[in-house]
Amino acid sequence: MPRLASALLSIILLAACSMTPTTPAPSAAAVAQLTPTGKLRAAINYGNAVLARRDATTGELGGVSVDLARELAKRLGVELQLLPFDAANKSVEAIRNKQADIAFFAIDPLRGADTDYTAAYVVIEGTYVVPQASNIKVNADVDKPGTRIAVAAKSAYDLFLSREIKRAALVRTVTSAGVVDMFVEQKLDVAAGVKQQLEKDMRRIPGLRMLDGRFMEINQAMGTSKGRDEGIKYMRAFVEEMKASGFVAKALERHRIDGVVVAPPAAR
Repeated sequence: MPRLASALLSIILLAACSMTPTTPAPSAAAVAQLTPTGKLRAAINYGNAVLARRDATTGELGGVSVDLARELAKRLGVELQLLPFDAANKSVEAIRNKQADIAFFAIDPLRGADTDYTAAYVVIEGTYVVPQASNIKVNADVDKPGTRIAVAAKSAYDLFLSREIKRAALVRTVTSAGVVDMFVEQKLDVAAGVKQQLEKDMRRIPGLRMLDGRFMEINQAMGTSKGRDEGIKYMRAFVEEMKASGFVAKALERHRIDGVVVAPPAAR
């Protein structure tokens, strides 16, 4: 019975996400701008466990961002091509170089030079982890001379901390999944990252402690290259529908993502 109940729940959730669209059908210009190759090429950052995961055996991608990409491709009436990346900055480069048509990453003014965003669809917390015996007790203790903070290069929290940290030093690695390993290997003072990824790392590495609270909110949005005015207009309406309809909330539940909230409606 538990297995049957689980299967029925999955069917119900999937059915709930197969909704009748309330967003007007995309214009021909929007479709053309978002699918210049005839397909919707979506950059998927599986380095952020909140957004996507990649099966280690099959390579199959799944997660909230994958669900949104599939729904958008369905609305556009085109085939979806998923492009996997293990770091946010690689998704950013794929948009910048027009190798991908859409991507899922945090809103940041530096990235905004090349990218147009929707409003956020989920809000994620950026938090700090320290060794259990560390004298660092609260977030305000981190930005001190001599403190070394592990971050993923060009991640949302790296961009934020590069602006905000005045006295401590940032030490960068390539991917979010590698931050805690580098932090431990190099005996750094603090690891910064997405709360869910740090919690996952803490389960495999003993002797770590997460500081209370957050040092930033990470607003995850959909983005596309600048100059696709009709395309981004449609994407913005699409994201608002996905939030209001419960699609995003159900996707978070289905993929068992805890501690993440659906972003509020965009300001009008």
